[in-house]
Amino acid sequence: MLRWWISALQLTELFVSSIVHLLYGFYIFSTAVAGDLSQTMNELFFKSNVNIVLKEEGPGGTTTNTGGLPPIVLVHGIFGFGKGRLGGLSYFAGAEKKDERVLVPDLGSLTSVYDRARELFYYLKGGEVDYGEEHSKAYGHSQFGRVYEQGHYPEWDEDHPIHFVGHSAGAQVVRVLQQMLADKAFKGYENTSENWVLSITSLSGAFNGTTRTYLDGMQPGDGRTMKPICLLQLCRVGVIIYDWLDIPLLKSYYNFGFDHFNMSWKKIGLWGLVDCLLGKAGPLASGDWILPDLTIQGSIRLNGHLKTFPNTYYFSYATKWTRKFLGVTVPSSIFGIHPMLFIRVLQMSYWCHPPDVSHPYKGYRDEDWHDNDGALNTISMTHPRLPTEHPNRFIVNDSECQPLQPGIWYYKIVEADHILFIVNRERAGVQFDLIYDSIFERCRKHVFRKTPQTLPNEIHQ
Repeated sequence: MLRWWISALQLTELFVSSIVHLLYGFYIFSTAVAGDLSQTMNELFFKSNVNIVLKEEGPGGTTTNTGGLPPIVLVHGIFGFGKGRLGGLSYFAGAEKKDERVLVPDLGSLTSVYDRARELFYYLKGGEVDYGEEHSKAYGHSQFGRVYEQGHYPEWDEDHPIHFVGHSAGAQVVRVLQQMLADKAFKGYENTSENWVLSITSLSGAFNGTTRTYLDGMQPGDGRTMKPICLLQLCRVGVIIYDWLDIPLLKSYYNFGFDHFNMSWKKIGLWGLVDCLLGKAGPLASGDWILPDLTIQGSIRLNGHLKTFPNTYYFSYATKWTRKFLGVTVPSSIFGIHPMLFIRVLQMSYWCHPPDVSHPYKGYRDEDWHDNDGALNTISMTHPRLPTEHPNRFIVNDSECQPLQPGIWYYKIVEADHILFIVNRERAGVQFDLIYDSIFERCRKHVFRKTPQTLPNEIHQ
């Protein structure tokens, strides 16, 4: 009887989680559509007759006349989107408007960290995305993908480095890209190096995995496969059908990023759809998608060959929506947290690794992973620590790390849930401006290799 009750509770939780996530997805989609319709109506009925001279813009919609400032590239996380997707909706809630030279690439929202790093390189340099022959054969997808006729920063090199800001999985994408640059992993670009990256700022970055992946359906024993009945299985079915239908209007509005797997009905037909749904083909069968990379085991596999480089500046904001009460980790409050994350904050606060499977690493303790923000564990967001800990320093105020030293992960802990600083600016209130203003100020005034940058309308004496 107890087993039946447990099964009933699990199915109820699955049903509630599915409904909450679907409603939030519908809210985001409908908000974007409503915004586009409103903008279209304004242009039709209130079109100004005044001629306005605009600054020249580059391919990414960013101003090119910026006095040689290195761009700041904002990299979205899982289920995210870049400029040009979901109409005029901004993943970073308009933070890109705080600086004159910001790029917001649109990468695969569910593709693997590896694939997204490759896409990010060609987004900046231009050309046809090359996922690599060996990798493509191993995971059963096309070697080549989207074509960027013109790169968004084609001059990118060691003398023209870039600042990167990554949210959630986006932070790990940037780390993988920097390692690829150091390893000269891009065919035709033999002069790449880790010094192409001037700084990396992580906002709730997924450096060491998260126990939420196991709650959503990944097997805690291996971090690669999924449970038969879980939220991720429902997600898998939805993604496969969405890509198989291949409706151009929908995919131009939002794309999961699996075009290089050729899952369209035009290419694989009905039986190909059946194979994908049965787990015999596609990215979710091969493991070349984002969730395995976000398990603790998957992060350890990734981190095993990722370095912290001596000439790059690193900063991390780790978020937390939990506190200690009588020695027990509990949610900080039921107010203020996003409804989609509340159940997961509570579940992650009490997560216990199954006793019948081996721990993901030596010295693992459940209590170390209880503090969380509803999506990631706080211990995972501070700095890379698995399988080996990278140089780091905890700070409370930004002034504690000035002057900044390269090769060290400076990190601070912020009271917030995982999505407080994205999509909806009003939720974060003044915290939104404090966080992003500090990020952009650090990039422009405190991070440089040779001489301080000359900002627009500023001349160094």
